Amino acid sequence: MRLAFPSLIFTVLALLLSAGVANAAPQHALTVYGEPARYPANFSHFAYANPQAPKGGSMRRSAIEIGRFDHVLPYIDKGIGVSQLDGMIYSPLAQRSLDEPYTVYGLVAEKMERADDGLWLRFYLNPKARFADGTPITAEDVRYTFNLLMTQGSLRYRTQFADVKGVEVESPRTLRFDFKNNENRTLPLDVATLPVFPEHWWKTRDFANGGGYEAPLGSGPYRVSKIDSGRSITFERNADWWGKDLPVSRGLYNFDHFSIEYFGDTDVARQVLRGGAYDYNREFSATGYSIGYDSPALSDGRLQKAHLARQAPQPSQGFVFNLQNPLFKDRRVRQALAMLWDFEWSNRQMMRDLYIRQQSFFSNTELAARQLPDAGERAILEPLRGQIPDEVFAQVFEAPKTDGSGLIRDKQLQALALLEQAGWKAEGDQLVNAEGEPLAFTFLISQNGMDRLLLPYKRTLAQIGINLNIRLIDSSQYVNRLMSRDYDMIVTGFPVTTSPGGELFNYFGSAAANDPGSNNYMALKNPAVDTLITGLVKATTQVDMLHHARALDRVLQWNYYWIPNYYPPGTSTVWWNRFGMPAVQASNDDAIESWWEVSRTPLTNEQMAAERIRRSQPGGPH
Repeated sequence: MRLAFPSLIFTVLALLLSAGVANAAPQHALTVYGEPARYPANFSHFAYANPQAPKGGSMRRSAIEIGRFDHVLPYIDKGIGVSQLDGMIYSPLAQRSLDEPYTVYGLVAEKMERADDGLWLRFYLNPKARFADGTPITAEDVRYTFNLLMTQGSLRYRTQFADVKGVEVESPRTLRFDFKNNENRTLPLDVATLPVFPEHWWKTRDFANGGGYEAPLGSGPYRVSKIDSGRSITFERNADWWGKDLPVSRGLYNFDHFSIEYFGDTDVARQVLRGGAYDYNREFSATGYSIGYDSPALSDGRLQKAHLARQAPQPSQGFVFNLQNPLFKDRRVRQALAMLWDFEWSNRQMMRDLYIRQQSFFSNTELAARQLPDAGERAILEPLRGQIPDEVFAQVFEAPKTDGSGLIRDKQLQALALLEQAGWKAEGDQLVNAEGEPLAFTFLISQNGMDRLLLPYKRTLAQIGINLNIRLIDSSQYVNRLMSRDYDMIVTGFPVTTSPGGELFNYFGSAAANDPGSNNYMALKNPAVDTLITGLVKATTQVDMLHHARALDRVLQWNYYWIPNYYPPGTSTVWWNRFGMPAVQASNDDAIESWWEVSRTPLTNEQMAAERIRRSQPGGPH
């Protein structure tokens, strides 16, 4: 009988302990709000990947960045790195799918376990996971990576992971991230998308300065085979990659060689592609895409041009005011200047009416505020009344619209009325303030071709006494000027996702306004905006997140922090016709990692059609 009492205590303790660890179960995937993932645990491959795609061949593409890279790592704020290292050289703990709002599936981490209370996330590493030198990937490597990014990496990591309390290594292949709170619903998924660096390699190298031009040791489907300092980088497929047969990889990473070419000028990149020196260009110039590739090769199909991923969220692009400039402190000045850019004329005359006017900071998504606020949004906005524009409550924002004729006298008169209210008056052929200072500002650019879009705007402004200077500088100077916020106005974009989170502080948060590593190029400091971002990050349901996103969109819209530009009906893409692609396209990305080589030389439309028929025949090549 004397043994029963201790046994009872032991039993109770065991039950309590088991209750403490049974509140979660390892999963193959994570979603933001715990909704079911699209792909079940036993899925074989992503729908946008062809598991029968042949391996081999090559692709050469232009870099997304403008200018030469001065180091290889894309994980720091200095200079220009090679963004494709992320994913191609360094595999993440979990892979984000390209046909869901935000879902990640295990890669380096075989399974993931999230606490029911949201205060920790555990990773179980795949025992097969290896770096390219054969060294196993361990939990210590993951912890080392996180600490390295938080101390020497880009500001965005310190912002994004500010709510991570610590990282606990539990075994060589198991570790746990502990969170300060459970208010950031995207934080576990953000953590899961971290790459993993080899501690044994990086501890003797200069991570903080980007690693120079040395080919880094990675864990992904490719190795770096050649670096032409600043100009190009070539990857070769690792045929023995440990992750090649996983569901998240099957049918992807098909090219034996993948090269990225860097150009200091988009016009040069376009001409070099037309000359056949590389295969694929992601076109960011509306004019360039519309007319810059006209040629016999485009006519017969050897050169292809299309808008891919039409359902994908589109980056929000606009002419951004630097709010540190006293000239732009008054909302009426910003509103007046926004009235005077004639999108309809520019779209008709220079872009073949191809592009869609930006109305929102969340274009092409359900996060965009395109109707009057409903009860849920009003409940969020009402406590901010008096701090935000009154129009937020009663009007749907619409960017100023013209008839496309190029004559916008009505808009000029409206703008002059607003400027007069703000204290500007005509004196001779210019507008001046009470101190006699002229209304003048400089637009800083680093791309040839942008001036064609700005010159009509300059002319319109000059007609009512406003002086716009357009200054073109090289890409390295431009980056330095951005980091020091040394400009009046620039054109920039903000990435858009359907599940935004803490990264919004990096673009619109007050704490990031003057940080040289942030992307808050407006230098925006608005407590109401901070409040709305905080509410969005803490949202516990998708409906609550949507309400906060739309409320944030309205406040940004009606404050006229930018002159909204336009977006294409998909990803503007041009390529030489020698590749195959899956029948099902990724909805959120052009996903060229799912393409494969069909021919070493470009084919006409007729030749490609014949080749597809030949490959579809029984016994024919895939």
